[in-house]
Amino acid sequence: MTSVRETVAAVLGGAIGWEDGLDALTVASAGEVDAVVWASVREAVGRLTDRGWQPVELHRVVARQGDPGQARLVVDAIAARLRDERVVDPRWLDQAGELGAEVWWSGEDDHLRAAATRWRVDRVALIDAALALLRTLRGLPAIEVLIPPPGTVATTPAAGSDPRLLHRVRSLLAKAEATAFPAEAETYTAKAQELIARYSLDVALDPAVEVVPFARRIGVDHPYESEKASLLDAVARANRCHTVWSPELGFSTVFGFEADLTATELVYTSLLVQSHRAMNTAEPRAGKARVKAFRRSFLIAYAVRIGERLETVTASAAAEAGGNVLPVLASRDVQVRETMERAFPRTVRSRGFRVNSGEGWESGREAADRASLG
Repeated sequence: MTSVRETVAAVLGGAIGWEDGLDALTVASAGEVDAVVWASVREAVGRLTDRGWQPVELHRVVARQGDPGQARLVVDAIAARLRDERVVDPRWLDQAGELGAEVWWSGEDDHLRAAATRWRVDRVALIDAALALLRTLRGLPAIEVLIPPPGTVATTPAAGSDPRLLHRVRSLLAKAEATAFPAEAETYTAKAQELIARYSLDVALDPAVEVVPFARRIGVDHPYESEKASLLDAVARANRCHTVWSPELGFSTVFGFEADLTATELVYTSLLVQSHRAMNTAEPRAGKARVKAFRRSFLIAYAVRIGERLETVTASAAAEAGGNVLPVLASRDVQVRETMERAFPRTVRSRGFRVNSGEGWESGREAADRASLG
């Protein structure tokens, strides 16, 4: 007699058709099926989190499938793992808290039944979602461990930015995102980038501060992921970082020193908001195909022009710091590249973008000129 676990494995391996397998699980003992399916989800999430996947990354890649039930199951599996571990890196806890991961159910064997009631979904539909989730998780590769997974010794994060500086930068960028006046937004963003650039140079020139290159994965959501990844790359390069875009996984890995990584993430997030607002204001009222071409061309032009402006601001700050900073920055760049090449020894340079809308290109460059940078 085939066990429930064997049936689940056969469905995922293709030995049993999806509908036939789901029917077999539906007529089997509900208690046993629920326990095995939920245990399988927890085991799969546990394997991936041991292999480098962080909570928000795993949630994002599953949420991209479009099934909210699968995303909720991932959050619950993360919550269960946290409950079972004594040693958890604070950054892991922060991400789990961001997702709202908490153990709300009473018993592990009863999780699926309780979830069906809590989420008001049919139990069979939930089992179907869990199997689809397991299939997705089986296809995910191991990635570089950037934050120690639960159960391992937590490490001390690399030296980052001054909290007071980050507060000022976030406040300036929030004002840039909130204002409807392009000139005002430009002033706020320019000041934020100036503060970031000067602080980064101060850290680089301080012999008392020992720092090493690091990496951070930043999510890039659809639609227009490639164009958004190009914007992230432009911001990263201006802040002396390098990126590797993983389109199939929905994130870019950004390599650099901690202060520069933080700056890249903050400025990219803000510019993404500003670019969307400007794009929605400028786009033509036309057919779907024309609007799509306009948006792609807009975002490409925006990224190119923003990169030019950011690099100008950064170069200006370096020039003011004096000639002594150039050898230091060159040495740091070599370290960053070596770190990237160790993590990604084989990368493929992406193809250039094709611009299909001159209107979108011009609008994107104009919006980038108005974006808060200075």
